[in-house]
Amino acid sequence: MKTEPSLLTRAEAADYLGVRKQTLGAWATTNRYALPYIRVGRKAMYRRADLDAWLASRTVTHPGELATA
Repeated sequence: MKTEPSLLTRAEAADYLGVRKQTLGAWATTNRYALPYIRVGRKAMYRRADLDAWLASRTVTHPGELATA
């Protein structure tokens, strides 16, 4: 039985979210979105649960408004 890793690399997280790796880097640098990540040495790592929570917070319930988590 194969288990999913608890931490995803920036490339894996970008693939999971459907954005480019460079986009996640830009978001982290500019603090554009409150998307948590963990520094492991020079690498940025992402928890799948944090990505899921972030996606849920960005879910549009009706035009012009984001859901509150």
